[in-house]
Amino acid sequence: MKGLCYIFIFCMLVCSAVADPRWRPATATWYGSPEGDGSDGGACGYGSLVDVKPFRARVGAVSPVLFKAGEGCGACYKVRCLDRSICSRRAATVIITDECPGGYCSNGRTHFDLSGAAFGRMAVAGGGGQLRNRGEIPVMYRRTPCKYPGKNIAFHVNEGSTDYWLSLLVEFEDGDGDVGSMHIREVNSKQWLEMTHVWGANWCIIAGPLKGPFSVKLTTLSTERTLSARDVIPRNWTPKATYTSRLNF
Repeated sequence: MKGLCYIFIFCMLVCSAVADPRWRPATATWYGSPEGDGSDGGACGYGSLVDVKPFRARVGAVSPVLFKAGEGCGACYKVRCLDRSICSRRAATVIITDECPGGYCSNGRTHFDLSGAAFGRMAVAGGGGQLRNRGEIPVMYRRTPCKYPGKNIAFHVNEGSTDYWLSLLVEFEDGDGDVGSMHIREVNSKQWLEMTHVWGANWCIIAGPLKGPFSVKLTTLSTERTLSARDVIPRNWTPKATYTSRLNF
């Protein structure tokens, strides 16, 4: 019974680190077309993934304070505006896919530059256009767990990867959404090889020749939770292919 209590307390501490109940002040703008889904690619490197569900119309760029040199990629936030005459009580949930390094996002400010569709979701019904016309607005935000119903964590092998240089991008990570470290393990090996954070949400390892299938272990940045996907990348892997695991946080 005591062991169960310890597990419960640990889970509460881990969950509270991501699902922060405290709302914090920030500012927000929007970009692209008024009802647009957001830009392709971006500084996280998700590419055309931002055009499809569940990313579609829920993406945004953040200032360096939240971008964290790319380690903030994939994190999820709830953002709501404050003017009761036009703002809904419902917050918009956004996934970080890009960085906005200048302008409103400079000088240490906490700023969200949202897709037109995500920005409009903060308004009452029919008020999206009026809210977008205001340009920069004050908002409140808080961290929230990412949820990808029906999805398991997937690993995209980046273009240019070889047996001596392997680069991976993590997709559809429930919970924290972010990545603090990644390791791979070759076939018939007990050793986990540490990968290096390259840019955005991309990680790589220079070694070799590397022999698959590869197991992948990732640790989240926010709560240091760890997940290991055994033999998720097959022996005959190819660049630009995405391999889906059987698990998620």
